[in-house]
Amino acid sequence: METAIATVNRTPFSINNSRVLSSNFTTGSVSALGFSLPNSKSPSFNQRSRVYVTRASIAVEEKTETKAAVIRIGTRGSPLALAQAYETREKLIKSHPDLAEEGAIQIVIIKTTGDKILSQPLADIGGKGLFTKEIDEALINSDIDIAVHSMKDVPTYLPEKTILPCNLPREDVRDAFICLSAASLAELPAGSIVGTASLRRKSQLLNRYPSLEVLENFRGNVQTRLKKLNEGVVQATLLALAGLKRLNMAETVTSVLSIDDMLPAVAQGAIGIACRSDDEKMITYLASLNHEDTRLAISCERAFLEKLEGSCRTPIAGYARKDEDGNCLFKALVASPDGTQVLETSRKGPYAYEDMIKMGVDAGEELLLRAGPGFFTR
Repeated sequence: METAIATVNRTPFSINNSRVLSSNFTTGSVSALGFSLPNSKSPSFNQRSRVYVTRASIAVEEKTETKAAVIRIGTRGSPLALAQAYETREKLIKSHPDLAEEGAIQIVIIKTTGDKILSQPLADIGGKGLFTKEIDEALINSDIDIAVHSMKDVPTYLPEKTILPCNLPREDVRDAFICLSAASLAELPAGSIVGTASLRRKSQLLNRYPSLEVLENFRGNVQTRLKKLNEGVVQATLLALAGLKRLNMAETVTSVLSIDDMLPAVAQGAIGIACRSDDEKMITYLASLNHEDTRLAISCERAFLEKLEGSCRTPIAGYARKDEDGNCLFKALVASPDGTQVLETSRKGPYAYEDMIKMGVDAGEELLLRAGPGFFTR
């Protein structure tokens, strides 16, 4: 069985340094590099500013276990996916000290179709389920005991014999703007190219800044995208702030987009943990980790997405949160891919499961009606 060990260190270098930022795969190890960019508040915002490498080295070693693991965690192998798996492991150990024994929790890396095929848009090869399919199969086949997912990658349906009873506390849901030459989207010159694989980001970006261009299918893990930015393939990119924080790479952010400027993807910033529906032992473990406010918010957003039958071909955004009065405030939108049409709506009601599901469904029904036939199939 495989056990993963992660270490992090930082090394300064100049942005003009010719060293290539890359993900290097060698026998038994993965090295993933990122970099930080000048802060927009810096008095001297130029390419002579110093930059720092965040190096996350993940060593995978074969071990012969003296006894079977209590919990086998299934995950993708990207640095972000592993960070989420480690966060899950730490929370399990904190809640259940008996799991601190060496070998009690093992991390099993599973390569998904979405990880293998990077040359095509997700919509052309089957959609977001391609990041979860092989992990779901391993769970159903009892090769793993729990599966850790980024919730925005999880389809609105779950495979038979599985449940998703646990969401960890949600990270910051906002999107981050990362650029070497400008402090904000508004400062980018006309014709500047922004890289993103997200139709949601593309449509909202072009709606507000129609003079910009978007390089589509800008796929790959965080380190790969930052490498492309550093090489000048694009002038800027947009990434989820949550992922950067979990990778300890928040220093790469040039500026953070407000919710009003860029409504997040459904379930952005949330981690979900699935198990088999008949595995009472894992259900009990996961119950101790579940953050109910996050679970309710995600349920509202996914009810909205399910009503729209959303896919990777449709720009959809939705965000539910608890306001200062303890109520649920839900904002949602659908858009045309070119950003010329953006339809928005909102709901407010009790922060309770049934009420929040109803809000999500109701918002979806409204936008379906307003969009009319053909809007989602263009």
